[in-house]
Amino acid sequence: MKHNPFNALTAAALTAAMTLSSLPASEALVADAADTEGVVFSTDFEDGDVSRFSKRGDNDTSVIEAIEDDKAPSGSKVMSVSGRDQSWNGPSLAAEGLLEPNVKYNVSVKVKAAWYNTVCLSLQHTPGGSEEPQYTNLVKGVSQGDYVTLETSFSFGDGEKDVSIYIETTGEANDLCVDDFTITLAPNKLDKTLVGLKDVYADMFKFGTATTAGEIAPASTKELVKHHFNSITAGNELKPDSVLDKNACLALAADGDDTNPQVTLANAKPILDFARENDISVRGHVLVWHQQTPLWFFKEDYKDDGEWVSKEKMLKRMENYIKNVFAAVKEEYPDVDFYAWDVVNEAFTDGGAPRQPGFPEESNNWEASPWVKVFGDNSFIKPAFEYAKMYAPEGTKLFYNDFNEYMDKKDAIVKLAEEINSDGHYIDGIGMQSHLNVTNNGGNDPFPTAGMYKNALEKFSKTGLDIQITELDATVDGENYELQAKYYSDIFDAIVAYKDYVSAVVVWGTTDDQSWRASKNPLLFTKDYEAKPAYYSIIDGIEVPDITTTTKKTTTATSSAATTTQTETTTVTASETTSSGASATLCGDANNDKKVTVADAVAILQSLANKDKYALTDAGLANADCFDVGDGVTANDALAIQKLDAGVIKALPLYSSSPNN
Repeated sequence: MKHNPFNALTAAALTAAMTLSSLPASEALVADAADTEGVVFSTDFEDGDVSRFSKRGDNDTSVIEAIEDDKAPSGSKVMSVSGRDQSWNGPSLAAEGLLEPNVKYNVSVKVKAAWYNTVCLSLQHTPGGSEEPQYTNLVKGVSQGDYVTLETSFSFGDGEKDVSIYIETTGEANDLCVDDFTITLAPNKLDKTLVGLKDVYADMFKFGTATTAGEIAPASTKELVKHHFNSITAGNELKPDSVLDKNACLALAADGDDTNPQVTLANAKPILDFARENDISVRGHVLVWHQQTPLWFFKEDYKDDGEWVSKEKMLKRMENYIKNVFAAVKEEYPDVDFYAWDVVNEAFTDGGAPRQPGFPEESNNWEASPWVKVFGDNSFIKPAFEYAKMYAPEGTKLFYNDFNEYMDKKDAIVKLAEEINSDGHYIDGIGMQSHLNVTNNGGNDPFPTAGMYKNALEKFSKTGLDIQITELDATVDGENYELQAKYYSDIFDAIVAYKDYVSAVVVWGTTDDQSWRASKNPLLFTKDYEAKPAYYSIIDGIEVPDITTTTKKTTTATSSAATTTQTETTTVTASETTSSGASATLCGDANNDKKVTVADAVAILQSLANKDKYALTDAGLANADCFDVGDGVTANDALAIQKLDAGVIKALPLYSSSPNN
């Protein structure tokens, strides 16, 4: 699995070429056309028409109109939004009659604030089975009296109501100008001939992803998840603010019982239904956390302005909450494998101390803990595990989960685990979130280093507890994907070294655009579902286990031969290349177009993956044998062509003894 710098450099270009080259010519043209013609909605407001946009309810004081602007990004007119009274006031575009569920869309818009402000493109939607609308910031940008471009992707699922995308601010409710608003169908460049990550690591650990209900809505994302992952984590939908049913809690409190929190799985339903339908295991995340838990949960009678409850009452609430969550999943999803659940999340500061008491908000950088406010310290943690052990579904492992786990807090995590199990077995494992950084402050020094990460694995392995990598991503500046691939490879080398202690690796998100760190492209797949160089770097050199009963896999998954799943052999033998008597006319010209480009490497890889469907001609076979000529056509021939195309070598053929090999 050691990283090959050249393979990482060329893999993205190769995959892009394969996406269209693997289609018949007519279908490739359609795919190209879809990328440029898939416009669903577009306006530059030059016609003065703003009728598609509306205010956000009766209390929105915005005035929306088309005006002249000598600084308009295009043309002379823009949409003006003036008279805003609240930051959430602004122009809203309804999905009804325009957009469809289960489709991924790209959206781009230019927005100017009258003075310094953070402008947001956001999504409003009400999930099926719920009456409470949800609001999600899709993308943000800072305007200082200039136009900033906001670009992102979004989708929504069946049964969602009142779906709209809108523009708001996070600061002052100043005037806005909007131009060049475009929504297009997102391209789908998923290559299902690539070996699935879950298959590569089948003999080591589960390989999973996290997703939200909106993220999993498109069929294209569902296909990506099914192909590559055998574990799924709900990104938000099993956190307390999504699961707690406030109205039901208030109703029960009105009858005199405010210690039995009521719950609902309605928000998680799209994810859990998908997991059940496709036999994908689920990681539950999370029961007890200082963030994304509503303030009223800690107050008398569940009132936001109520008094803080006592420790004794909070313990009762905690037990009943945990009991009710697990009862709901047992009743509604008895056939889903909830193989792990994060019981407590992020209880320590980076130095390993308990958090400060209070409610997380901007003034304390979202770091204060209402649990510490009630209990005074971290004494709430052990009871949480005791209750979880009492009520969890059979076979569900219980985890403590934290970030920056490779820093000083790792000692506090180990000590905590020992304390929890001091008089029994309540905690089963440690979750290493692993939100990593390939580049820092404009430099190329990663944090943490692979050595730091490996040291944390070593320390946690000595506890005897299970280890799961729960929220893996690695940010990078710009599109420095080769450096990112090298770093991912080094991190996976460390993980594989401790594979006997690791039962799951979960990346936090499906595609770069859907990541919570989207601005720094931290994941393994692009917004268009293309595998990035990091994908190739983490499978390089790992033998793919035999996961079928009918097909014997004899290949090794490498960055240059990752398309060779479910074939009995991937080498066209020397006798096959010479049986026709054809001679090479242009070394490397596998597709016989009288030139040597990356398209020839693609043709070779396609033929290796499925030579019945993508057979090379006799002349093409002769030309394709350009590495160690006479040994037959292999993935090394495709790699040699890539090197030529990238300028690493000057001519073909190439031999294994060559200095550039």
